Amino acid sequence: MKRLLLAALSCVCAGLAAPARAQDTAARPVPNVVELQKLDTVLEFIRRRNAKDYAITAPKGIDEARYVEIGGIQQWITIRGEDRGNPVLLLLHGGPGDATNPWGYAGFRTWLKYFTVVQWDQRGAGRTLGKNGPSLGPTITIDRMARDGIELAELLRRTLNQNRILLVGHSWGSILGVFMVKRRPDLFSAYVGTGQVAADPGRNYAVAYDEVLKAARRRGDQRAVTELEHVGPPPWHDGRGYAVQRRWANLFEGADAFLASTLGFALTAPGYTARDVNDWLSGQSLSAERLVPQTKAVDSAALGGELAVPVFVIQGAEDFTTPTSLARSFVASLRAPRKEFITIAGGGHFAVFMKSDAFLKELVSRVLPLISR
Repeated sequence: MKRLLLAALSCVCAGLAAPARAQDTAARPVPNVVELQKLDTVLEFIRRRNAKDYAITAPKGIDEARYVEIGGIQQWITIRGEDRGNPVLLLLHGGPGDATNPWGYAGFRTWLKYFTVVQWDQRGAGRTLGKNGPSLGPTITIDRMARDGIELAELLRRTLNQNRILLVGHSWGSILGVFMVKRRPDLFSAYVGTGQVAADPGRNYAVAYDEVLKAARRRGDQRAVTELEHVGPPPWHDGRGYAVQRRWANLFEGADAFLASTLGFALTAPGYTARDVNDWLSGQSLSAERLVPQTKAVDSAALGGELAVPVFVIQGAEDFTTPTSLARSFVASLRAPRKEFITIAGGGHFAVFMKSDAFLKELVSRVLPLISR
């Protein structure tokens, strides 16, 4: 869901190599090769430091990163935890295409005491895109990716000696997670959604717009009110309305600083290169192009109804992207062996990352005892 900011940053980076217009030359110097080499030296120093600082040193720990064959292609996964005996947690990233691997080595470090965390660059995202190239675009469908996720869960059960996997889906990943659980509930101990997309994805945009406009008025932010009223409510006929709504949602949630920080962590990720970061950014564009129209067309019955595993939705109390009110209604409408809706105070759409310790506390107190039985 943060692809707009990162796409903009990508354009800025690309602009460094583009010829400057005459009127811009005096005001904006063009970096030379020496300057870029110096920056790369600093980044490489931080990568080595991060590799040491975030290393898994526990005797029973696990720290693996590799390509595995899923859905007929090579897909990138990482597996990290301090005890191989802990429950396996498979994180489904949002976006679409916004792989968490480039920065999740830092974002989920405190989780590794309780869970073995698996992060997966989905079809068309991150290093999976870099390995296979954009020609796989036509295969980026909800159905194919749900089958990919099921294949991965089966692989994790075999290789990590687990009966079932805990599935956590953020934003777009919450759509993917529901499809996976509905198809193969036998593979999963529980489903945890956050930034949960409600059973009617089309309604999400209208409610999100209304709620961020109400927030702007409460705050007395006239600039936000003016911009939001200018684009008006959805449906939008171009990307501008979406961009305005999302920009103010991120600013009101305080997510702007978080989103920028993920780029910094990606640039300094152990073992990563500028090419990996470019693949990460490109994956967000390609995946959005393929998947956003598909998610808009999802039938409400496909996401709602019955889930045959315990369901927990842990949502930021003020999520202006996938509105908290709709996520609450989604949980209320489900039939499941057990279900809970929990809010994170002060959290927004990225509460799982920005309020990581509070989110972990809910996982440990509510979900872990259930799946450890």
